[in-house]
Amino acid sequence: MISHEPIIWNDTFLTGIDRIDDQHKVLVNTLNEANTRLASGVTRDLLEQITRDLLSYAIYHFETEEGLMREYDYEAGSDAAETRHRAEHRGFSQQVVKLREGLRDGRLVTREYLLSFLNQWLVNHILHTDKKLGEFLLKRGFTQQN
Repeated sequence: MISHEPIIWNDTFLTGIDRIDDQHKVLVNTLNEANTRLASGVTRDLLEQITRDLLSYAIYHFETEEGLMREYDYEAGSDAAETRHRAEHRGFSQQVVKLREGLRDGRLVTREYLLSFLNQWLVNHILHTDKKLGEFLLKRGFTQQN
């Protein structure tokens, strides 16, 4: 079985918004836990549980970010960045739903495929999309008490 390295949280992932960073840490820990759980074998039940839990928390997290985008008028201040950001959220959710539908139809995915997709998406989204949102919010006067 191929080893899949866990995501090691470090300061390059910080957006400057504690609420977002704390939720990102939960997502990273969830993916790392999935990595460990899948190491002993991939079953449909386990894949369904992991994708259900991950999607549920991801949607909660997306709602947090999108609420901040609305509150701080991200669309007006960031040249369609809000539209792109929301589209990334929807695209991720749709891909996970598609995976879940495949599982229900008996199509399992490999541990490596699932973890590669999830890890790459999350790391890319944090480093390239969420960091821009954090910078914008801080420039707009966001404080951690908001």
